Amino acid sequence: MIRLDKENGLWTVTIDRPDKANSLTGAMLTELSEIAENAQGQARALILTGTGKVFSAGADLEEARAGLATSPLWERLSGAIAALPCLTVAAMNGTLAGGANGMALACDLRIAVPGAKVFYPVMKLGFLPQPSDPKRMAALIGPARTRMILMAGAKITAEEALTFGLVDRIVEPDQLMDTARALTADSLAADPAVARGIAAMCP
Repeated sequence: MIRLDKENGLWTVTIDRPDKANSLTGAMLTELSEIAENAQGQARALILTGTGKVFSAGADLEEARAGLATSPLWERLSGAIAALPCLTVAAMNGTLAGGANGMALACDLRIAVPGAKVFYPVMKLGFLPQPSDPKRMAALIGPARTRMILMAGAKITAEEALTFGLVDRIVEPDQLMDTARALTADSLAADPAVARGIAAMCP
């Protein structure tokens, strides 16, 4: 349910569970975390995407009820992505929901198809978000809009997300992966030490 393709330093990670809206099980979170951890020192760019019409619906419902919703695996995954010294791109093929926000927020860039929505209904469900998620979200869109999503339960359209700064570009579905690959092209062509150095200088 997780696919990893490697080509000339570009790692493309695909969540492939479209029949369940790409919801994530504990095993899938572990696999994603291990991929991100293994990418340290190996990948020169990483793209994270999904199949079907949803990027990820967050936690698998059955496993969420059993405790996955508050598992430290979410923080492990987002931390591993954020720690990568290479360019990371979330290519959102559709809606981003719940705990899956963390892995997208941890990426350097986020691009989305026009119909994508972003929402994170943790308060409604009775959970706290993972600790780093509100901080990363607020760094991108400010505290008020972060509260709009986390406390007011707002569903943000792709157009609003672009205006907020939550996504960096809206791309038609048939151009999504080509755009993601184009964004990584300079990093893949650069001297790896220079790319890492620039990444370290960027806040």
